[in-house]
Amino acid sequence: MAGPVAAAAVILIISCATVERVMVPPPLIEGAEYVGMETCALCHEKIAQDFKYTGHARIRIPGEGERWEGQGCESCHGAGSLHMEVGGGRGRFIVNPGRDPEACFRCHLETKALFNLQYHHPVKEGKLTCISCHDPHGQDIFRPKGMLVARENETCLQCHRDQARPHVFEHEALREGCTMCHNAHGSINEKLLNDRDNNLCLKCHAQLAAPGTIVMGDFSHTTRLMEGTCWSAGCHTAVHGSDINPHLRY
Repeated sequence: MAGPVAAAAVILIISCATVERVMVPPPLIEGAEYVGMETCALCHEKIAQDFKYTGHARIRIPGEGERWEGQGCESCHGAGSLHMEVGGGRGRFIVNPGRDPEACFRCHLETKALFNLQYHHPVKEGKLTCISCHDPHGQDIFRPKGMLVARENETCLQCHRDQARPHVFEHEALREGCTMCHNAHGSINEKLLNDRDNNLCLKCHAQLAAPGTIVMGDFSHTTRLMEGTCWSAGCHTAVHGSDINPHLRY
C-alpha cells in the first residue's frame, strides 16, 4: 500500500489483554511503502532485539482484508521503503521522534496537553525531547536500568543533580519516586508540583493535620497549616533532604 493511502488507515494497538484501541494514522512518508519490522531489523539489529518485546512493537497498521500493512517501527517512523533504498541515515525519508516530539504526541494526546500547561518541562521549546527521559525502543520505557523507583529517580536526576546527592536526613518520599510530588510533564503549579498547598504533604503526613495536634511544647501544626505551606515560612524547607535537621530544615 502506498504512503498516501496508508495515511488514511488507523493504527490498532493490542494491549496485554488483547483489547484493541483505535489510535491515529501513521506518519506520512510521500511515495514510501511499508517494508515490515523484519526488514528494519536487518540494519537496526540491536534496537530490534529489545523492541520486539515492548508495547510499541504491538502497534499495527491494517491493510486490505485481514492483512497487516505495517507494524511496530513504521507506525512511529513512517513507511520505510525510501529510507531503505537510500541506505538509511538518521532522519532520511523517515520520521525521527528524537527530533520532533509531535511524533510521540500523535498517540500520547494527554501528555501533549500537559506540556501546554503553564509550568512544564521545555519540550515544546526544543530544549528536551521525549527520548531525553524515555526509551521508546526499550522494554523499560525509563532510560536508566535498575529497580523501578531507582530508574524513575535516576531519569530525573540526570538533570536535577542537586537533588541527587545523599543527605544525612532523607525525605522518605524520595524512595517512592519523584512523581510522588511532581508531575514530570506539566502542571498548573510551580515546580511541577501535583498540588500547590499542604494537601501535597498531607497525603502522606495526614496524622499531623488532626485538630489539637501538639508537637514540641506548644507548637500546633493545625495552627501553622493555616499560615502557609509546609515548605514555606521557615519550616520544612529542605524538602529533598537535610544535612543538619531531622525535620527537613536548613
